[in-house]
Order: sequence, then C-alpha cells, then structure tokens
Amino acid sequence: MRVLVALGGNAILQRGQQGLASEQRANVQKTVEQIVRMIKAGHEVIVTHGNGPQVGAILIQNEMGRAAVPAMPMDVCGAESQGLIGYMFCESFSNTLAREGVTGRDPVCLVTRVEVDPEDPAFAHPTKPVGPFSTEEAAKKRIEETGETWISDAGRGWRRVVPSPDPMAIVEKDVINDLLEKGFTLIASGGGGIPVIKRPDGQYEGVEAVIDKDLAGELLAASVKADLLMILTDVPRVAVHYGTPQQQWLERLTLAEMESLEKEGHFKAGSMGPKVKAILRFVRSGGERGVIASLDEALEALEGGAGTQVCRN
Repeated sequence: MRVLVALGGNAILQRGQQGLASEQRANVQKTVEQIVRMIKAGHEVIVTHGNGPQVGAILIQNEMGRAAVPAMPMDVCGAESQGLIGYMFCESFSNTLAREGVTGRDPVCLVTRVEVDPEDPAFAHPTKPVGPFSTEEAAKKRIEETGETWISDAGRGWRRVVPSPDPMAIVEKDVINDLLEKGFTLIASGGGGIPVIKRPDGQYEGVEAVIDKDLAGELLAASVKADLLMILTDVPRVAVHYGTPQQQWLERLTLAEMESLEKEGHFKAGSMGPKVKAILRFVRSGGERGVIASLDEALEALEGGAGTQVCRN
C-alpha cells in the first residue's frame, strides 16, 4: 500500500521545548521509528510535515539580524526549513533502516514548490500570522515602508499576517513519482511547500504566503496516487463536542457522515478543521481511506485498528 504520512508539529518539536537541535532530533527519531514499522510491514511511505516553529525561528533570526545581513523573503525561509527538517529525517531514516536491516528504501528530502493561483482571494485577505511580535509603532513603520499587513494579535503585540492560498499543483510531481518508482523513502512538500505562482511568461516566482500543510499533504497524496492519507497528530481520534461533557470520539465513518459533521461546524479552522477538510478532499477524489490518528498508534491506525477512519462507503 502507498501511504502519505502527514506529520503534525509534535513530530518535530513539542510544547514547552526550546527548539534545540538535540530536542528536534530526538523527536524526529521517535517519529521515524513509527514510520519504519510501516515500511517493515511492507508499505510504501511518503512523508510530509509541518514547519511552523522552525520557519518562525528563521523569521525571528531575520528580524534580529536585519541590521547586519539582508533578511530573506518567506519563500526562501520556507526552503531553509524544508532543508533542515528534511536533513534530520534523512539522517534518522538512514540509521534506523540500517539498524532494522531494511534495504532498498533509502531516504531523500526534496525541497518542494507548490503552485498557487495569483488570483486566489486569500491574497486580498491575509490571515496567517508569521514571525515575531512587535510594537504598534514598529509595525506601522513596516507597513509604511514595505506594504506588509500587520495586525494586533490578542493583546500580545502586533504581528505580520500573510495570505494562505489553496494549493493547486506540486511543481516537482514528476520527480517525486520517479523517485518513488525507484524505491526511495521520500520527504517532500514540508510546511505546505514553497508557494509559487506561474507568471504569464510561464516562469515560476515565489510569493509571500503560507499554504496549509494538511491541504498540501492531500494534494501530494493525490499527485502520487496514494492509497491512504494518514494525518498523524497529538490526539488519538477526531472528536465532536471536543472538551465538553458531550465529547464523542469518532472511529469509523463514511465520507457522507464526516461531510455532514463538517457542515454542522464541529471542526474549527484553528485546530481539526484543515485536517478533516484534507481527508474529505482525498476520499472524495478517489482515495481509498483517510485516517487521523495519534503518532504513537501509526501502524495500528494504518491497519484500521486506531484513529478516526474515513471511507467512501
């Protein structure tokens, strides 16, 4: 079975941690051990991941070093984060696969661009907070100097916001499929991919935006004709009425049943909403099954014994 594994932020950096390289390596190692269980069970795995804390740290470094070195635009920062996270995964996969005696599944990280529509309405309404907090005075100065969009964020200060357009196409789709056919374990489209637009002359150009990692993961799954899209997070299942006395964990649902719950507004945009949306897109477009589960139960969820399972019928 070909499985697209989309990893949440806890797979790389957990709450309360400082963001040290040693912390992130340890978390990546635990994640890789779960995925290698899938590979040993005979499944073909493609990995994608979030990059929020990592690209956030890069943006803070940009701000603090702005007087000494030129700050890089967001598309370049996204590429940096894909490289550093991908390196950690490749190192852990190489070592773990060798230790487990698995051959022919060497890892490779591909810095991946994702095309978005320059006319996407999201560009007119930036909503995704990025980078460090600032004072009102400094934020308004940046607005005047650069035309960036900054907002007051929950009383914690001012913060820049950028568009979050819908992903349209994986630019490196053919390369990814070629690598998969050759047997590589691929890490791709990290952080939702590097957002690019195609200009009228056919040339690609990076843009200041953030693509939702779960929606980009679904697009990657469709692009490689995955049988299963698995989104691994820090909760065992999806729930309705989450955090209330009426909370109910969801186990196995049809596409129609999950669509009905989504329309009722059970899944919020800032938490489970994008994950459910991605799973629905995947199954609706022909995927066999979509799963949202805990990282610790990855193989069990793949085999149908854990997590929230969404099937066509």
